[in-house]
Amino acid sequence: MIATFDNLSADVLARARNTQLVIFDIDGVLTDGSLFYGDDGQEYKAFHSKDGHGIRMLLESGLEMALITGRQSELVLHRADNLKIPRNRIWQGYRDKRPAFTDLLEKTGLKPENIAYVGDDVVDLPVMAQVGLAIAVGDAHYYVKQHAHWVTQTNGGRGAGREVCEMLLHAHGKLHSKLASYLT
Repeated sequence: MIATFDNLSADVLARARNTQLVIFDIDGVLTDGSLFYGDDGQEYKAFHSKDGHGIRMLLESGLEMALITGRQSELVLHRADNLKIPRNRIWQGYRDKRPAFTDLLEKTGLKPENIAYVGDDVVDLPVMAQVGLAIAVGDAHYYVKQHAHWVTQTNGGRGAGREVCEMLLHAHGKLHSKLASYLT
């Protein structure tokens, strides 16, 4: 994990400071993109525990969270419940993510410039092009990286979510105090 964010450009830092809500894609961002199926057809995904703790720290610090994914899975709802992400901030089964994004804007009253989006593949680009801070994970498709404001050093499903959360906390001036709270 990156210990410092001193290398952030002034533009990325300003965009991150303006962020009030972050949207995460699931497959390839909060998972490594692998899909496991049991003999019964049940789908399994592996989520990184450090990403989960980063999300909790972000939520505890007052930033909002949403999930938009192209696939439909009860597992996503279980993970979101575990992380205390409200169900009205979860959109599943949206291969075209623009309608979900429009719905999110209507429900929250936020402007696109107050939202960050974390993606990994070309289906994420239509929303990434609209938000104030577009983030690609380290192993994202090259075209997605070209259109991102910032690219994580960490790969999807391997701590990229935590890196995003810590960068946003840093930009909001809350990372140091949040981490220091674990020493008291």
